[in-house]
Amino acid sequence: MQYGLNEEQEMIVSTVRSFVEKEIYPHEELVERTGEVPHEIAQDIKNKTLNLGFYACNFPESVGCAGLSHLDFALVERELGRGSMALNHFFGRPQNILMACEGDQKERYLMPAVRGERMDALAMTEPGAGSDIRGMKCAAVRNGGDWVVNGTKHFISGADHADFFIVFIATGEDDTPKGPKKRITAFLVDRGTPGFTIRDGYKSVSHRGYKNMILDFDDCRLPDAQVLGQVDGGFEVMNTWLYATRITVATMSVGRARRVFDYALSYAAEREQFGQPIGKFQGVSFQLADMITEIDGADLLTLAAADLLDKGLPSNREIASAKLYASEMLGRVTDAAIQIHGGMGLMDDFPLERFWRDARVERIWDGTSEIQRHIISRELLRALGA
Repeated sequence: MQYGLNEEQEMIVSTVRSFVEKEIYPHEELVERTGEVPHEIAQDIKNKTLNLGFYACNFPESVGCAGLSHLDFALVERELGRGSMALNHFFGRPQNILMACEGDQKERYLMPAVRGERMDALAMTEPGAGSDIRGMKCAAVRNGGDWVVNGTKHFISGADHADFFIVFIATGEDDTPKGPKKRITAFLVDRGTPGFTIRDGYKSVSHRGYKNMILDFDDCRLPDAQVLGQVDGGFEVMNTWLYATRITVATMSVGRARRVFDYALSYAAEREQFGQPIGKFQGVSFQLADMITEIDGADLLTLAAADLLDKGLPSNREIASAKLYASEMLGRVTDAAIQIHGGMGLMDDFPLERFWRDARVERIWDGTSEIQRHIISRELLRALGA
């Protein structure tokens, strides 16, 4: 990997950063206070993103999009990470898994999604099946040529604004030497489908305004036309397209950490105690040194993982390492920033307490830190036949 951005990449960074500062920052306090993103603000962000040509920039030119590489898209996500997740959701990055659409699905789901006409949401997690995907109980059975679905999904981000959902559902079970093993299929489910309801989820201290919802299926009938990929091929679809979500968490953690660091650095240079800026004291200056070192390390680790993807090289361990290190780094950096600010760091006058709360969830969603460590250690041991 070339460590340093070319002219086009520098333009991507400056364009997205400017957009976040001008179009996202001004609305953050409102969203934080109300827990809502007003429709007119959401639509304005979406329209401006479309005008910039960045909407669905994670999709290829073959479907009319920017076709950014994994590395270039990581730079976009890094800058978006500086802003409120509830607001930058409308910058528009549909799930790459929609590239698995076939036939009529392309005009019903893929193309409207990349044009900004319809929004999608991914539904995988259940009350009893988070990291253990094969433990899901939401199931579909054949009946009269359709699939009849029953069960519940929860922690579904973006479901309040979604027009359709990519839902992973158990469609059978195999007996294996290690016990029963669920077969999983991905389905496309439209809002308003009979038997499918969306209700409010849980109130979270992290990312206010970026709501999680609960999806209920009660004898919901879905025809074969709603299957995304192959029947019982959910894991293949998942493994082909969903790797990028962990890079997204890593890159956005880096972006948020840089914003937090900027607050801490400025405060350390301006705030005086005992007749000098507090940044002159080693207790503060050494914290700043550790913070920027960790941020840069997470940044390079993440961009290197994205670069491996672009080159078609094995990257599962590297992506897991990036997600693990960047998300945990963000927790340490936000905590240190509050320590530097002292009591003021926990006051509403500064956004640091928000970043501190928001940072906590990054170690949980899209695969907990423990799952990432499992992936990393498994890859290392497999190479030795263990």
